[in-house]
Amino acid sequence: MVLIEESWPLGNISTEVAFKVQRHAFDYLDAPVIRVTGKDVPLPYAPTLIDAYLPNVHRIIEAVKQVMYVA
Repeated sequence: MVLIEESWPLGNISTEVAFKVQRHAFDYLDAPVIRVTGKDVPLPYAPTLIDAYLPNVHRIIEAVKQVMYVA
């Protein structure tokens, strides 16, 4: 399971969803739950820094490969 959210990594919706899934459906998981969230930094104002802060295609693909155990 890969959860994607544009918020900070602590105290967001994906944190709660990951907790609930791991607590109640752990035996059904083949891999750990991975969250792809915004970086744990203050939100920048420069457009280039905002692009680096938000989840992007590269980070999502890496998370999916990690969950699927693909090199």
